[in-house]
Amino acid sequence: MSNYDVIGIGNAIVDVISHAEDTFLDHMGIEKGIMQLIERDRAEVLYAAMKDRTETPGGSVANTIAGLGSLGLSTAFIGKVKDDALGRFYAKGMQEAGTAFPNAPVAGAKAPTSRSMIFVSPDGERSMNTYLGAGADLGQEDVPEALFAGSKILFLEGYLFDKDAGKSAFTAAAQSMRAAGGRSGITLSDPFCADRHRADFQRLVADEMDFVLGNAAEWTTLYETDDLDAALAQASAVCETVICTCSGDPVILMQAGEVVRVPVKKVVPVDATGAGDQFAAGFLFGFATGRPLEVCGQMGVIAASEVIGHIGPRPKADLRTLFAAQGLV
Repeated sequence: MSNYDVIGIGNAIVDVISHAEDTFLDHMGIEKGIMQLIERDRAEVLYAAMKDRTETPGGSVANTIAGLGSLGLSTAFIGKVKDDALGRFYAKGMQEAGTAFPNAPVAGAKAPTSRSMIFVSPDGERSMNTYLGAGADLGQEDVPEALFAGSKILFLEGYLFDKDAGKSAFTAAAQSMRAAGGRSGITLSDPFCADRHRADFQRLVADEMDFVLGNAAEWTTLYETDDLDAALAQASAVCETVICTCSGDPVILMQAGEVVRVPVKKVVPVDATGAGDQFAAGFLFGFATGRPLEVCGQMGVIAASEVIGHIGPRPKADLRTLFAAQGLV
């Protein structure tokens, strides 16, 4: 039996992070502050234009899983990479960080390993330009059913819904986790994902997921309303645990009729890359270890605050020490 505390499934993406002035973004036709999907030729142009590069194994849920691993939980990440230089770098990096990466790089993958060029502005905002290479081709055949036996939590990445194969992989994984007696959840990932996959996401929230994380824009987009409270009410009516981050405003957590608001200390970020991913890591650490809902939210806020204080999407400080300083562990 695997006995993983948390298993993540998502797009295995090498994050390539660089600083950039707003004038550079305008010149290159990069829309600030959002994730744009790009083709391979565009990815090569942007990569060549980066003035400084920090490369790390990334992807939204992979970053969350890495954060959970740093907190001492037993973790695995299911993703797909090609057997190329970036793919081997990715697999090795995940394993060295203590997260099992059960799928070996695929020699016959049609597309190269996925990569995201992330440009960080002076105000800390990040503009993501993602080439969905091999990672986006993950399908049900890439999800080993035996991995779920004895495991506790499955966490899914909304970004992977851009292809039908990803949808079938998610449904199969959620059903395998339920059969194993565990719980499943998803991050909505981006307002554009919520808009593109509204019907599928609404079905997952209602029928397959035990918890769902999203920000205010994602929730209002998903339920086609400008009223955040109304959107969250619809979600909480069909899903046991609903979490909404609201930038600098308090995080809203809802569970079985309980509503908790956790304040956020507003700071100017050095790099907002990974803030949502590490909020999820902090929250899921509390969730997986049976903490009260408010404590789960506080852990998420602390983890997000740590990661926006430096370049890169994964924690550099010891999150357990930060939690302990606030009396949470």
